[in-house]
Amino acid sequence: MDDEYKLRRRLRRKSQGITNLHHFRYELFNNIIDMQLTELDDRFTETSTKLLLCVACLNPGDFFSTFNKEKLLRLALFYPSEFSIVDLMVLGDQLDTYIIDLGGDDEFSGIEGIASLAEKMVKTKKNLIFPLVYMLIKLSLLLPVATATVERVFSAMHIVKSRLRNRMGDKWMNDSLVVYIEKDIFDKIDNEAIMKRFQNMKTRREQL
Repeated sequence: MDDEYKLRRRLRRKSQGITNLHHFRYELFNNIIDMQLTELDDRFTETSTKLLLCVACLNPGDFFSTFNKEKLLRLALFYPSEFSIVDLMVLGDQLDTYIIDLGGDDEFSGIEGIASLAEKMVKTKKNLIFPLVYMLIKLSLLLPVATATVERVFSAMHIVKSRLRNRMGDKWMNDSLVVYIEKDIFDKIDNEAIMKRFQNMKTRREQL
């Protein structure tokens, strides 16, 4: 890596004093990192980025090297319905004990990924000892699913509630979205059963 980096033949004059290490570290690596950061900024809002950085602190890899108490407390603030003010105070104490307990436990030394961490905590009953920390882990595991579901709903909403149906009520739109999003399930329902269902509803209404 300390050898001189050689550019293409017609640009060889500009390569004087540039080593392979300098080329790969500054001219390639840093440029790629900048491109990835730009793409992340385009895809995620500032709030989403902060949320992902906080979730990363739960990663148990490399002996919990990414653990950060302040960021995990910040993560809990994203879920006010799950963590009250008292819970946040207790969570701070649990996090202090949690990192000492699990960080020194050989059973958690080779774990990779938050899902494996949650599974191991249940197996060792640590979820009962650190219930609020375990709640954070569960919410973090639900985050990708919830995000994907929300994106699907918004995409479907643009299709279902078109310009010609912009006066659609909330209940009718909700029912239409369920049918559209879960079309694989509704395709398995026989049309005859649906017709009989609505026919019976009409009969009951006439009797009333």
